[in-house]
Amino acid sequence: MNITVLDELRVYIDPLTPDEYAALERSILAEGCRDALVLWGEILVDGHNRYSICSKHGLPFQTVQNTRFQSMEDVHLWMIDQHLGRRSVSDFQRGVLALRKKEILEKRPKPLPTPVADAAAAAVDALAPSAAPPEPEPRLASREAIAKVARISSATVAQIEKIQKAAAPELVEAVKTGTVSISAAATLAALPQEEQQAAVAGGKKELREAAKRVRESKSGSRKKVEAEGSELAETPSTGPGAAVDVSDPALLLQRQVEALQEENAQLKARVAELEAQLLAATRG
Repeated sequence: MNITVLDELRVYIDPLTPDEYAALERSILAEGCRDALVLWGEILVDGHNRYSICSKHGLPFQTVQNTRFQSMEDVHLWMIDQHLGRRSVSDFQRGVLALRKKEILEKRPKPLPTPVADAAAAAVDALAPSAAPPEPEPRLASREAIAKVARISSATVAQIEKIQKAAAPELVEAVKTGTVSISAAATLAALPQEEQQAAVAGGKKELREAAKRVRESKSGSRKKVEAEGSELAETPSTGPGAAVDVSDPALLLQRQVEALQEENAQLKARVAELEAQLLAATRG
């Protein structure tokens, strides 16, 4: 049997940690490869670690074909759904996968392929047979829809979006390993990357302290804006001779709304963090 391993699929989902891989290897050596590898033609879709271990030790394994895939996007969506259904996947991984699914669904229908894309598609088709296309999935049009797919809160989805947008690679890795919570990482993502890296280098305690400093700084800024707004509201306009038109109600209202939105985001983040801690304690 010819099996083709594509790096694109092998690394599409976060790899096992060394300890997880070692545990899987011990299990397969003791009990054999119980779950069949999923193929699309000759392309290995699911079971990369099992295939690697069985090949290393010369152990037999079973395969099963999934002929419903029409494109690599279908494969990616299937892989995402498979991992979202596993209990061992962390909340951060769930959020990342659900956001990745949203991006794929938003791109459908695909634009006309370029000649390069045609060549790539032809190479894949030579390895993988086609079949009846799967039913199209509805797009994840809201943060709430993404949260439902990932089985996390919409506030957590917003925090993960912040992390993906602005977090340094070291901070992202700290979230993946559980060194820092999603909430704290989202807060720290507002810092320059050098400061994020320094916080990660300082360990768990420094990460917590840095997140606390950022939150206190934002809270202080909010109170300052409110105080300035109150002062400005009480300052009468004296007509053309006034230095600045600080009594503009629209500007004042905008500043107050922004401050309240920031406070609301912080409260949601804290609630999400407490919910995650409660869920972890319940699972334990």
